[in-house]
Amino acid sequence: MGDILEVEGLSFKYSDAPRNAVSGFNLAIPEGEIVVLAGPSGCGKSTLLRTVNGLIPHMYGGEYSGDVRVGGSSVKGSNMRDLAQSVGFLFQNPENQIFMFTVERDVAFGLENLGVPRNEMRARVDEALGLLRIGDLAQRAPHELSDGQKQRVALAGVLAMRPKLVILDEPTSLLDPRTASELVALVVRLRKELGTTFVVVEHRLDLLMGVADRLVVMEGGKKVAEGTPKDVLFGEEVGTHGVAVPAVTRVQKMLAGEEGVGVERLLTPSELAAAVEGREI
Repeated sequence: MGDILEVEGLSFKYSDAPRNAVSGFNLAIPEGEIVVLAGPSGCGKSTLLRTVNGLIPHMYGGEYSGDVRVGGSSVKGSNMRDLAQSVGFLFQNPENQIFMFTVERDVAFGLENLGVPRNEMRARVDEALGLLRIGDLAQRAPHELSDGQKQRVALAGVLAMRPKLVILDEPTSLLDPRTASELVALVVRLRKELGTTFVVVEHRLDLLMGVADRLVVMEGGKKVAEGTPKDVLFGEEVGTHGVAVPAVTRVQKMLAGEEGVGVERLLTPSELAAAVEGREI
């Protein structure tokens, strides 16, 4: 499998901005990976995502250089209709993309806009509802649902478009810990069942470090770290870039060198518990 997303030498400055929002950014993501994008507010994450889903340069003006390709096709040379079928985007607040009277109609909304034939639309909606195990909600009104259910409905609408790449913008920010963990488990299952590539913007890194293939850290519009979660989080400088290092990692760093602890770089509570108890992980 090749790279689903390629970012080469990307720089962008908004028309009314004094400096670049993104500068000299490079990134390649193979198909089927779960990649977490982290960094402080204002570091350029949102701008980067807009260059992937086509809002930049098609809807936001400014100075653009470099290239972004999805599935081998340049975003600059693609129209928004085609990009909508290649890149799915789940907003931080699911209510920003849920507005129909029933869940079923909401999931079908994007397909209707594309003029997908009725029989195919029916099949895709049923498939998406089934994948997220929310078929029983089909005739419910979205405003009656919990935050976790709304998140699944919004994601079903994204998946019904069958995108190659799905971007999740801080998907757990409005969810309680249990529901957030369920969403992460869902991402893992969809990657396994569909081979979907996920780029997840998230501040709560502790939720994702056990499942992510790669962690990319941004600061000041630039990529300042990239690698496996263990390599990045145990680097000497990552805490200085505005990244909230997970508590487990901080605890292990504090205990490193103590007998029975610190033999391996750990990311999750279960890994830490196993190390402290002297069990195999």
